[in-house]
Amino acid sequence: MTPLRVIYLALALWGAVHPMAYFLTWFWENGFAMGPMIDAWHANAASSGLVWDLTIAAIALTVWILAEVWVRRNWISLIAIPATFCIGVSCGLPLYLYFRSRPID
Repeated sequence: MTPLRVIYLALALWGAVHPMAYFLTWFWENGFAMGPMIDAWHANAASSGLVWDLTIAAIALTVWILAEVWVRRNWISLIAIPATFCIGVSCGLPLYLYFRSRPID
């Protein structure tokens, strides 16, 4: 595995673990209902802007993944879509780059 692929994989793992630690802390303190968490995301204009920024980035990443999968037939990279929406762009993007940088057989 190339050093670049190792970096992508390490970033994907970091992008999954680090934000999830904050989410789990919040859930333990406030309960596991999504409604209050979504309300917290929109607590002020700054956090709402960040939510929309990440939402638009996630949609753009999804379109890019689907377009490239259609051409390259790299089906395993579709895993990056649920990783993006269930974990975050910080996991989904480097995970997709990891799959995309796989040597062609």
